[in-house]
Amino acid sequence: MADPSSYRPAPGAIPTAPGVYRFFDQHGRVIYVGKAKSLRSRLNSYFADLSNLHSRTQSMVLTAAKVDWTVVQTEVEALQLEYSWIKEFDPRFNVKYRDDKSYPWLAVTLAEEFPRVMVGRGPKRKGNRYFGPYSHAWAIRETVDLLLRVFPMRSCTKGVFKHAKQIDRPCLLGYIGKCSAPCVGRVSADEHRAIVEDFCRFMAGQTAPMLRRLENEMKAASASLEFERAARLRDDIGALQQAMEKNAIVLRDGTDADVVALAEDPLEVAIQIFHVRGGRVRGERGWVADRVDDADTGELLEKFLVQLYAEQLYAEGDPEPPEAASIPREILVPAEPSSVETLTRMLSDRRGSQVAIRVPQRGDKKVLMETVSRNAQEALIRHKTSRAGDLSTRNRALEEIQQALDLPTAPLRIECFDISNLQGTEVVASMVVFEDGLPRKGEYRRFVIRGVEGQNDVASMHEVITRRFRRLLDDRAAAAPVDGEGPLLVDPTTGAPRRFAYTPSLVVVDGGPPQVAAAAQAMLELGIDDVALCGLAKRLEEVWLPDTDEPVIMPRTSEGLYLLQRLRDEAHRFAITHHRSRRSKSMVESLLDQVPGLGEVRRKALLAHFGSLKKLRAATVEEIADVPGFGLKTALAIKSALQQKPEGESINTATGEVLGGVDNRAG
Repeated sequence: MADPSSYRPAPGAIPTAPGVYRFFDQHGRVIYVGKAKSLRSRLNSYFADLSNLHSRTQSMVLTAAKVDWTVVQTEVEALQLEYSWIKEFDPRFNVKYRDDKSYPWLAVTLAEEFPRVMVGRGPKRKGNRYFGPYSHAWAIRETVDLLLRVFPMRSCTKGVFKHAKQIDRPCLLGYIGKCSAPCVGRVSADEHRAIVEDFCRFMAGQTAPMLRRLENEMKAASASLEFERAARLRDDIGALQQAMEKNAIVLRDGTDADVVALAEDPLEVAIQIFHVRGGRVRGERGWVADRVDDADTGELLEKFLVQLYAEQLYAEGDPEPPEAASIPREILVPAEPSSVETLTRMLSDRRGSQVAIRVPQRGDKKVLMETVSRNAQEALIRHKTSRAGDLSTRNRALEEIQQALDLPTAPLRIECFDISNLQGTEVVASMVVFEDGLPRKGEYRRFVIRGVEGQNDVASMHEVITRRFRRLLDDRAAAAPVDGEGPLLVDPTTGAPRRFAYTPSLVVVDGGPPQVAAAAQAMLELGIDDVALCGLAKRLEEVWLPDTDEPVIMPRTSEGLYLLQRLRDEAHRFAITHHRSRRSKSMVESLLDQVPGLGEVRRKALLAHFGSLKKLRAATVEEIADVPGFGLKTALAIKSALQQKPEGESINTATGEVLGGVDNRAG
């Protein structure tokens, strides 16, 4: 622990202007980022009597070894810079809101000739329009099933659509009236897009005009004695009303708003948000975070709103501007954020029109806020219950590994290595990292084995362990203490962490005694004697230690064994992914070698133009010929070469994925 007085800035050195400040630990890592209207006033508060600070703030000040700051012109700039630095440095003492689950989206692929509606999760893609997020995938699928009766747009995958087009026969949805069957030409592309636009308008909340139009059409059909069509329209109106009932009206004035509420205790905070569009709840989400300082409700809300709206990933091609599609006109909160005027200006600038942040006092909005608050309270209770189980399980797993391997302390950082190859070709290795029993995917690493010929997993393991720990020694030397300060674990020129400089508590190799012996020999040659080592053999899930004749047998129900299995499986998955991509790339390049006049430079230019092997395989002869420097004759030769099937392997021509082949790995 450092004495705060040892790094306190000199009196008068801190400016009174607004700005953003950073605290660093003895290794040069950023551990806290904050902003202030007056840097002098705010920073001086950290160096006052420690007994008056929150316990987590005390811990941060005592952990820190340095503080610096950046002056900005306005509070809006300070807010934006603070968010950018928190995202870049991921400081351990800043609040991190974690989404408590994955929420489904409803997407319409507007960029396609015949747009498709689908339910999915994960990142948004360019060219799609998104609705949601929603609480449950099954609920939105039920709603879509109802709406397809009224808006019979395409909902099938590319494969199903292509197959129906080839056999000139629609799928079941086309026969039962839930698809207009553009695959067989029942409607043109323009007619199908008109259906899609009606669907999007309905999902966007423009329901009243749609219902009025259908009612008018129903009355007109009835007046002209077209009773069958009138009955169908009546059923369509019923389907729309049934779909609307799933999202009841909560705000009578048809407001577009996000309603945010939180529940907090001294250790954690849970935040819940309802997305209200057109007066109806269109989706909800929840987050939880650890309390890292003595921030009040207003400060917690400000940090959350900045995180929520600072990067809205709506795809290009939406009919609305990205910010307008995601930031509503009104944000309802239980208390005013600490810098409400600054935050309002920032969000209004991003949206392109005025945004209001209000605390509801009465009426429907107040009632809705109480509902969201109850959801936040329940989410906090659920999270605390589940987290207690997760933490105790992870702690038990680490303690069991410590006892089984006779380690001096629990292995808080574990690195696992795996080898993957295809009959001795394209040999690669993977390194995955778990800290506190959880994966740290940002620190995963891949290695291409170059110093080993043929299929030799033992020699490959020796090489990868040698390369990893030689890098550890190099980074240790580069991070050597300077002028009495602690080791610098960040690059002073780039600010990037020296991730290889972190010493693992335990190294796990995928395999038995041969692989363990190879890893131990590599570490011995480099003089690494402070890192524990073991191997996990898949056949009987035996744990092998160096220089032992008998394995360590952990109970099958052991949480420690389960954690080691997760490590080994994650390392294998990561290695296989890398191996397949290299195998596919080398296979395509070998096929292109057969094309006369296509050298290495032109091959690279071709792959750079299309961006991926998958897109190159899917390209037509005309698209290849349009690449600068490629004519029709060369394009025909390239297309012919790519359609060949290499001996011993098969290729999915739709995706470019290698389907065949045998994978060999250690253990």
